[in-house]
Amino acid sequence: MIIESRELWLAATNTYVVAPERGGPAVVVDAPPDPDAVVDLLAKHDLTPIALLLTHGHIDHMGGAGGVVALTGTTSYMHPDDDFLVQDPAAALRSLFGPVVEAGSLPSLEYQVLSDKERLNMAGLEIDVVHTPGHTPGHCCFVLEEHGIMFSGDQLFAGSIGRTDLPGGSFEQLMESMRDRVMTYPEDTDVLPGHGPRTTLGQERRSNPFLRALYPEG
Repeated sequence: MIIESRELWLAATNTYVVAPERGGPAVVVDAPPDPDAVVDLLAKHDLTPIALLLTHGHIDHMGGAGGVVALTGTTSYMHPDDDFLVQDPAAALRSLFGPVVEAGSLPSLEYQVLSDKERLNMAGLEIDVVHTPGHTPGHCCFVLEEHGIMFSGDQLFAGSIGRTDLPGGSFEQLMESMRDRVMTYPEDTDVLPGHGPRTTLGQERRSNPFLRALYPEG
């Protein structure tokens, strides 16, 4: 299976290209505002995207979605609880970076709706949608359970968790999502986050300071 990532844009956001093999259909996870780089990553393996899955509606994860759709004809998917973010992307950009970054004319995004516990059959892959509100109301993780892989977006990082001080964020919700929806998967599950290096659920359970309240025994 092909899983390749690239860090893009100001926030060094990870975009992922996932496919069973070279030269066929693929799924893209998250699209920062650099659609040409996402398309180049697909072209590297001669892949045709059939879906763009968005973990959440922050501009550093979906700002390039419209461009990827226009360049490839694929379809975007997102949880509707983040609709308020994508309908006013300029405001979402300012909430992340303040007035320093020029918003420009960012288009709103059309997308297909994701539902919690939905199983997607795409590009020969079975992908489970896990709704994990907290970082944003509509944040989702995507799990390939057969392969032991979780795309965690901004829910869980190596040694940290997503911010909860932005519009729609809630630390209590994020930790509830962590306990009831994320850490229920096997400890050897590979976590591919929205920023930074990959990790495993077991490693985070043992060493992530934000999980100590959930697992004080270590």
